[in-house]
Amino acid sequence: MSTKTKQLLIFSLFLSFAGLLSCNKKLIENDPSNPAPETVWTTPGGFVTNVNGAYSYIPFLYGNDENGLFLSEPGTDLWYNYDKVSYDIDLTQYQTFNSASNPCKGVWTTLYKAINQCNAGIGRINGAGFTDPIEKNMRLAELKFLRGFYYWWVVESFGGVVLDTVETTSANLTATRSPVADFYNLIISDLQFAVANLPPLNAASGIAHVSGGAWEYGRATQPAAMALLARAYLSAAYYNTGNSSTYYQQAHDMAMQVINNQSQYNVSLYPNYADLWNPSNRLGSSTSKANKEAIFWSTFSTNTAIDINGNGNRTNLWFLTNYSGYSGSTIPGLTLSIQYGNDQKNRRFMPTRALLNFYNDSIDSRYSASFQEIWLCNKAYTWTASDVKTWGKDASLVGHVMKIGDTAMWISKHVIANRAFRPYACFGVDTTYNANGTISNTGGDHYTVLTKHLDPLTKTGLTTYPGYLDLIIFRLAEEYLVAAEADLQLGNTTEAAQLINVLRTRAAIKAPVDHTADMQITAGDVTLDFILDERARELCGEYMRWFDLKRTGKLQSRIQAYNPDITAFNPNYYLRPVPLVEIQGLTNGAAFGQNPGF
Repeated sequence: MSTKTKQLLIFSLFLSFAGLLSCNKKLIENDPSNPAPETVWTTPGGFVTNVNGAYSYIPFLYGNDENGLFLSEPGTDLWYNYDKVSYDIDLTQYQTFNSASNPCKGVWTTLYKAINQCNAGIGRINGAGFTDPIEKNMRLAELKFLRGFYYWWVVESFGGVVLDTVETTSANLTATRSPVADFYNLIISDLQFAVANLPPLNAASGIAHVSGGAWEYGRATQPAAMALLARAYLSAAYYNTGNSSTYYQQAHDMAMQVINNQSQYNVSLYPNYADLWNPSNRLGSSTSKANKEAIFWSTFSTNTAIDINGNGNRTNLWFLTNYSGYSGSTIPGLTLSIQYGNDQKNRRFMPTRALLNFYNDSIDSRYSASFQEIWLCNKAYTWTASDVKTWGKDASLVGHVMKIGDTAMWISKHVIANRAFRPYACFGVDTTYNANGTISNTGGDHYTVLTKHLDPLTKTGLTTYPGYLDLIIFRLAEEYLVAAEADLQLGNTTEAAQLINVLRTRAAIKAPVDHTADMQITAGDVTLDFILDERARELCGEYMRWFDLKRTGKLQSRIQAYNPDITAFNPNYYLRPVPLVEIQGLTNGAAFGQNPGF
């Protein structure tokens, strides 16, 4: 067995000082000139730099690299490979899913690197020279928040694998598994400490105890710890039947603490759901967040010198449709633009027909605020006889002039009537999907586009990949949904309906007819499937769907009901496989074992 194979990233030392010194954009930039680990940990300034390094892994999960998205959104009821392509079909369709070609390896490695960084700080903090006990506990709380965050990803993705709480300083060639309950005991304990010791967003008393006099934008806060703790309680409740009622109650109560103290935490719901996704509301300043609904986020900077790498936030690429003609026929009147995104080479996902049908777009504004159906002409064009034939148009359109700003393409969740007489490209739902919900063999290249991650504000070129808008990880609306789901499990469906109605009232189309009353639900409407539908309407594309279906045990049934193109799922796929290289590098690899089914 080679030395390289034995030095498993999961178990071996990782203190990536290059990453530590170039972490999130608004965190303290203390540069100790890359000294030895023992030196950098022994002063408050050096210690904070290492704390910053523990944050630097978040962009790899959220926005910077596609691995985090592939483990959190596809392979569910909501998304499929655009045009039925075979990119990463192990995660999107569960085909050829095995541990040898494991696409989860990048996330596994990232998570355990990050956890070791947290463990190092937690173990070394007493030697860091902090003289203010409040600041010391705040820094420790940051590390415990982050360790809980990363371990939540580990246990939800891989189940009961390795639970390390002590810094690894040399290669460990044996490993043991820990029960899921042990993971959640640690996660909950860490987050309880974080809740008790992190400052709220506008806490002057907390800021007074921070070296330099500020709690920088991008750091963990008390409401962020509460939001993650509410998630953890909710997940733990499903896995621990002996203590489920207690955990459901704790999930409810923790989410309600955020909801009931919004002003203290400087968070609130936007009155208009669309404003949540306005790019100008996702670009933080050097000292404060721009998005008032956001509780925690993955940060990026247009000052690329302080980003973790040159990838920026690339989520802007992954939900686009073909509009520029890079593949297939050129759409008349359209050319590549920053406004509509770079649809060349990096498209990944199209929505299922079911996701579109979850929205009643005549009364619910979240559909139009989340999806694009209309593309306006950005290149003057005159219809030719050849294109009239190609696009199935009536001969009377030959010579029709399309001016800048005219409709150039319409992709609808409904059937489009009189397509032949419309002077623009048309793709109705019957073009894109078959009646049974599968994707058409000829229509899967044109579909409605999730616009939540579009970035016309910071993109620097037509064909560039990176954007620099912040990516929201926790936001206030999720707390209403967490509390409502816990209420359902506790039998409190009346309150669950009231909480959900807060979001549905915000989402209701108000003009020209006010549909607020039409959007209200009652206690009798609240079921687990309804809550999952509502989470889809509110949170689709926000790095949560796989975890939602896995937590609730609904992954298989909802794939079968709503994503019939996925045919290779089996119940073992409620866990991801441990990367084979990690098991092969252990001297007790056979005893450690692979997750079932791989």
